[in-house]
Amino acid sequence: MFVKLFSKKNPRSDLELIEAYKETKDNKFVGELFERYTHLVYGVCLKYLKDEQDSKDAVLLIFEKLLTDLLRFEIQNFPPWLHRLSQNYCLMYLRQRQREFKRSEDYFTNQDDERMDSDPDWHLSNKNEKHEKEERLNSIEEALEALNPEQKQCVKLFFLEEKSYQEIVTITGFSLSKVKSFLQNGKRNIKKQLGILTLVFWLLFM
Repeated sequence: MFVKLFSKKNPRSDLELIEAYKETKDNKFVGELFERYTHLVYGVCLKYLKDEQDSKDAVLLIFEKLLTDLLRFEIQNFPPWLHRLSQNYCLMYLRQRQREFKRSEDYFTNQDDERMDSDPDWHLSNKNEKHEKEERLNSIEEALEALNPEQKQCVKLFFLEEKSYQEIVTITGFSLSKVKSFLQNGKRNIKKQLGILTLVFWLLFM
């Protein structure tokens, strides 16, 4: 489940972030832009793919696609453009999956033994992917432990236990402004340590 992220004071507009990215090629501008619309992208993916895990994977791939497409196109209204981009990605993914399914039906019926003989390590790919995910989770846990106690407590309550601001106020005894400050600073510190891609991964999978 996605959570609504808090905004900074006087945030840049979508078009300002896009222009900043085009000028600097700094991914942080795309990261800030993507944070605003992660819920939109996930909703589109879930509508078409009908699977939570596939949709979460698609969100990460669409983010990576943004890094190149934002440099190629002139965009006047970002949300509908992002919606179309996400929609087109999902349709392309479904067509590709359908073709691969047709090919793999015969392949796995008739060619399993041959594949094992020619490439005995092919089955390790899934293990590698699992290992990469475990490494990301370990990095996230380390980043959380590096926060000060107040930030760590508020971040865990808000993101992992999905508590509301008011519930966190009640649990911790902090004022509402303090809770928001701890969350904002905690998220910023995590982003500094992990980078935007791992932060997006955390918001999707935790």
